[in-house]
Amino acid sequence: MKNNRRQFIKHSSAAIAGITIVPRQVLGKGFTAPSDRFNVGVIGTGAQSSGLTKRIFKNTTARVIAASDVHKQRLERFSNLITEQHTMYGIKGSFEVHEDYQHLLDHKDIDGIVVSTPDHWHAIPAIEAMKAGKHVYCEKPLSHTINEGRMMEQAARKYNRVLQTGSMQRSRDSFRKACELVRNGYLGKIEKVWVEVGNPSAPCNLPYQATPNYLNWERWVGPAPLRSYHKEIVESARFPNWRWYREYGGGILSDWGAHMFDIVQWALGMDHSGPIKYEAPIEPTASRGLKMHYENGVEVEHRNFGRGFGVRFFGTEGSMDISRKYFEPSQKELVTADLKSSDTKLYVSESHERDWITAAKAGQKPICDVEIGHRTATICHIANLAYEFRRPLHWDPVKEEFKDDFEANLRRGKQYRKPYKISI
Repeated sequence: MKNNRRQFIKHSSAAIAGITIVPRQVLGKGFTAPSDRFNVGVIGTGAQSSGLTKRIFKNTTARVIAASDVHKQRLERFSNLITEQHTMYGIKGSFEVHEDYQHLLDHKDIDGIVVSTPDHWHAIPAIEAMKAGKHVYCEKPLSHTINEGRMMEQAARKYNRVLQTGSMQRSRDSFRKACELVRNGYLGKIEKVWVEVGNPSAPCNLPYQATPNYLNWERWVGPAPLRSYHKEIVESARFPNWRWYREYGGGILSDWGAHMFDIVQWALGMDHSGPIKYEAPIEPTASRGLKMHYENGVEVEHRNFGRGFGVRFFGTEGSMDISRKYFEPSQKELVTADLKSSDTKLYVSESHERDWITAAKAGQKPICDVEIGHRTATICHIANLAYEFRRPLHWDPVKEEFKDDFEANLRRGKQYRKPYKISI
């Protein structure tokens, strides 16, 4: 793949200034020598990468030193962002931009790679980065297929790399407290959960549009089936609508399910498992009504309960609504109540990016380890398949296969357009 890519990718780079390595003792207390810094390269410089980059720069021991994208205008905007960050923090250093992300993987000074591409471009660069010895922060949903997610987990273990999944609600106090309340029985026995996260994916049937000269469209499509460019896919909004289409994403069902289903998994203590049965409504146009059943009897329904994207837990002793805008147990005093010393306490992270960097340096699993991200993404993938097939799907979360369903098992993976391929 590397050789084929270099046949049609042109290399571009820009440097802001030169790096000077100085001894730690010269810098004094509170300063970080460049040799001790965690250097980051960013693959994919769209809207999501901007916030990630700003939060990385807040860590005094970390710095973004390179980026790649096949969209020249985004690379230019990202370069301007780096210049702003350098000015803000008084940084004197270099920054490179490239069209081909292989330059970032070959860069000996880069310790970690952020993968903030469309979903269909998550697995290949993430696995290649880990092969190259880099730690990875991969945006959510972790993968584009079930098989990709498992391969990403296997690569992380094989190459002893830390992979943080970008389901960053786990690094928010309110979500952690809500999950601790569920885990410790403050709502009683959980019987059902409602989750609102948006529509499932659909096939892309947009008409032809001419490709702009600032975009390498063939490379943007990458392993997906080749089709013509359309503005709706790439740049219709700050967060483009490629995520609506199953060739590139998983609909808003996956885009936000990777956040909200993830909270359900965390709250129920199911990070290494998932539902065993998925039942979509039989109406061919229904975009809500999917029911997912865990082995312990908990039913999770994809349902719009009128409060935007969020989760509602129903227990035998109370209920609770949780989202980025509200944290409302039916027993209001639980919001500020202290947990008992005997209660289960969940992993505390105040910054998803800092947690990744800290875990990478320590060689330990982060708050949203690759296995956790894979299990949550699997729920999103199967939910989409259930809506597409309109029949019950029975899932074995241990074997990671569907029971007596040849078609569904085939769809655990996908075909990659040549010359693109994936391997660990």
